[in-house]
Amino acid sequence: MKKILFDLFPVIIFFVAYKIGDANAEASRALMGSLGLAMSATEKPGIYLATLVAIVASIGQIGWVKLRGNPIETMMWVSLGIIVVFGGATLWLHDESFIKWKPTVLYWLFGAIILGSMLFGRNVIKGLMGTQMELPEAAWGRLNLSWGGFFVFMGLANLFVAFNFSTDDWVNFKLFGSMGLMLVFVIGQSMMLNKYLDQEELNKKDNP
Repeated sequence: MKKILFDLFPVIIFFVAYKIGDANAEASRALMGSLGLAMSATEKPGIYLATLVAIVASIGQIGWVKLRGNPIETMMWVSLGIIVVFGGATLWLHDESFIKWKPTVLYWLFGAIILGSMLFGRNVIKGLMGTQMELPEAAWGRLNLSWGGFFVFMGLANLFVAFNFSTDDWVNFKLFGSMGLMLVFVIGQSMMLNKYLDQEELNKKDNP
């Protein structure tokens, strides 16, 4: 549970900063201006404050892991690089489109790694979960394909909401919608896995 909350920390703090930023527009514009990120009176500051806070939070995450002497996962560096590039472009150019693309780029990167591994006869999901359970090769293949396809879908869903609905709606979707879709997907995968695990248990009883 702690790991999940830790991974979600930048998303949660992005949501909170966005709501606070728009609710306290004048103070937020003054804060951004004091940091050299001047804004016009017509710009809603929430998305820019949230972007800045998310960048700082992502850097802080890596600093915290380093401080505790733990190894920093490659994907943490990748995620930091993406938020710095796309978040930085949003702040520099005053264009929220860049930060809206950030989740999609990350999702599609995950999807490309998972699906691309199959072209080389590898299975990323089996590599991550193979020591925890035994499954037929066909099941591992379906699991890998499912996760890869899910990340591709999530990238498309993010773009659809980001550019067809308001920024408020997108920020809400980024936290609650994404988490809801992930929960539904994981439950579906668990039901599929249980079928194979139950069969594996029966096979062990029949062949002690």
